[in-house]
Amino acid sequence: MKSNQSFFIKLLIVQCLVVVCFSQDYDFFYLVQQWPGSYCDGKQSCCYPTTGKPDADFGVHGLWPNYKDGSYPSNCDPNNPYDESKISDLISSMQEEWPTLACPSGNGSKFWEHEWEKHGTCSESVLAQHQYFQAALDLKKDVDLLQILEKVGIEANGESYPLNDIKDAIEEAVGVTPWIECNVDSSGNSQLYQVYLCVDTYGKNIIECPVMPRGKCGSTIEFPEF
Repeated sequence: MKSNQSFFIKLLIVQCLVVVCFSQDYDFFYLVQQWPGSYCDGKQSCCYPTTGKPDADFGVHGLWPNYKDGSYPSNCDPNNPYDESKISDLISSMQEEWPTLACPSGNGSKFWEHEWEKHGTCSESVLAQHQYFQAALDLKKDVDLLQILEKVGIEANGESYPLNDIKDAIEEAVGVTPWIECNVDSSGNSQLYQVYLCVDTYGKNIIECPVMPRGKCGSTIEFPEF
């Protein structure tokens, strides 16, 4: 009898450990939006999707689970691959709001597959595949970066703007401090490439970032046309 009790206690402990291991294992998300003009004006080439040239607007790059120490989980569940049939109702929105610019041209499927399998699977205990992509689309809709910048006269016209003006405009509109990632154009000029905002573990609310990514921009950066 004691042997059976010991066995069931050990089994219960193992089950509890399994639940812990597969429960939420990240501290927040980075919502990353990318300016297509900077992607295409960088050192790498770009190719428009097979669906045509995207709108001149920020596009989703990803919704990335992260830890407060600056590290991040990745490729968390090889047994839960990308399945486009689960998000068939989102495809048209994703083609508009989450377009691929990688070469060779594609319809976005490989891009979204990469984002789900590398990043999305690490939040699957909270967001199933459809919920994950829907959350990113909803957040992008809530934070219209291009409109925020244009409202204060910062336009994608190839001109240069103070980095602090860009950050201040976004912070004023959203209520939290963004992180700006720059890349360089063919002439070596620093340009607005990606904007990071932090999101709570449920993929619902924009929050102050517990930690910012590494990297730096010039004090004045270009906002290229697209």
